[in-house]
Parts: sequence; C-alpha cells; structure tokens
Amino acid sequence: MDSKIVEIFIPGPAGRLETKYYKSKKNTSPIALLLHPHPQYGGTMNNKVVVDIFHAFMDNGFSVCRMNFRGVGKSDGEFDNGQGELADAAAALDWLERENFDNSQCWVAGFSFGSLIAMQLLMRRPEVNRFITVSPQPNVYDFSFLSPCPSSGLIIFGKKDELVPVEHLSELNKRLSAQKGIKVEFESISDANHFFSNGSQALIKSLNKYIKKESSLY
Repeated sequence: MDSKIVEIFIPGPAGRLETKYYKSKKNTSPIALLLHPHPQYGGTMNNKVVVDIFHAFMDNGFSVCRMNFRGVGKSDGEFDNGQGELADAAAALDWLERENFDNSQCWVAGFSFGSLIAMQLLMRRPEVNRFITVSPQPNVYDFSFLSPCPSSGLIIFGKKDELVPVEHLSELNKRLSAQKGIKVEFESISDANHFFSNGSQALIKSLNKYIKKESSLY
C-alpha cells in the first residue's frame, strides 16, 4: 500500500467510521469522497473498482477519502437501508472538508449502491462541483430525485451489465440530458459487466480522462 495512504477513524452518526485517506501536498487541491457497493452483498471500501477510482483521483492531484459504511469492516453500527449510510457519507464529507478547507473543488463518487448514496448526497450539498457514478442501478433504486440534477458529472456502465437492463440506463440518460445548465456524460465499457471483472483498464482510462478534463476547469 502507498505509504501516503493512511487509515483514519472519523466520528460518524453511529460511531466511528473506518476510512482510507490520501492527502495531496497542495492545500488548495480538489477533494473527492468515494462510496462503496451494498454492504449486505459484500461491498466494502476495498472493492477493486472503488480502489481504482481512488487511485485515479490520487493520480490527478486530489485529496481523496474512501470509507466503510456503518457495520462494514471496522466501522461501528449496522446496515440502515440507505438512510444511515447517507448520514455516514455526509459525516465523512464534513470531515474531508474540514481537513481541506482551502479545496478548489469538491467531488463525490460511488459504485453500484454507492452511486445512489453519492447522488443523494449531491442533492443535499451545494458545494459539490462534480460527480462520478459507476454501475448505477436505476432499475432497483429510484433516481427521480435528480430533478433537477445540480451538478455535471460522469456515469459509467458496462455494456454487459447483468444486473441493469440497458433501457433503464437509457431512460436515466434521456432524463438527465434534457436538463439545462449541466452536462452529464454517459460512457459504456464494451466488455464490462456490473462489477467490471473485465474492462477495468478501460474504466481507469475513462476515469482519468474525465477527472483531468473537469478538474482543469477550476
């Protein structure tokens, strides 16, 4: 593990939250919070896709934090059907902002279930400039709360996603594309399934391209 990545326990609504944190050398660096897949289906902050997203932000000069939701790993508490997990994410973002009060940008990112929590957090935190979601599940979770979506962002999914029918993603794309004042980019990875067991290099390439492009705007 990179020696600059440290394990930190931060205060959360249900007790302490386990995190991995990388601090950029620049005080004005942008920040990013990463959220993992569903806790009841093996989701943790050490999921490979989450770690890939983490390193993409690191490599582009961000201070970045990934966290375990309540009841996962060494985090206190137990699964709370999304409401508690949203509160955990808000507490982690509070901490990340305190540690980086001169940040130039604030991003949130999530994978699968983490995409839902990231987008819910986005709606509640006007300081968030950009988002990235990987493998969102609009067939399982209702994303109609994105009306309107307050920030531009990137949604990445696998063309071979076995859990999300493509028509649900197309409908989400249509809804977000119709909104004015923001630009939500949809990108599909041809060989990837929901968990990106194939296509991880293409995912990393897409992440780096988008992060580099959008962080340079500020």
